Amino acid sequence: MTQNATGPMKAIILYDSISVGGSTDRFIDAVGRGIAESGAYVEKARCRQHGDYSFVDEFDVVVLGAPIYYLLVSSELLGALSKSNLKQHLRGKRIALFVACGSPEPMANLLYMPQLKMNLEQPVILVERVLSPDQLNNPEAAAGFAREIVGSYERTLKP
Repeated sequence: MTQNATGPMKAIILYDSISVGGSTDRFIDAVGRGIAESGAYVEKARCRQHGDYSFVDEFDVVVLGAPIYYLLVSSELLGALSKSNLKQHLRGKRIALFVACGSPEPMANLLYMPQLKMNLEQPVILVERVLSPDQLNNPEAAAGFAREIVGSYERTLKP
């Protein structure tokens, strides 16, 4: 079982997507189930530009990501990072990042991941993942991402 000093790992998945119930939502649900299968407590929440993110302090791991629209990370997520207190509450957190796009992975790593990273202060990045549309609909891709998150988190706990 994945545990921190006070019990099982607690993970929050913060994401944005234009459509409800679409491929990003299904992917997030599958990742959440995969993390929960390790014994972790998991929640998910859609990002909003002007939300209060103080609840993030309660979580050991933050999974953060969104689809790419018109060459930018979804606006609600970027807005939350720049216009709310989310950035402050992510400081020093263990974070897993993902972007979903149709661009080749090298291009996505060059153009899109930095849009997320530039808004983070002193993160411990566990995993970074660029997801193609096919991977969003692939249960094994979601399970693999969940395993990577849990495994990386466990490695950060070892002295």
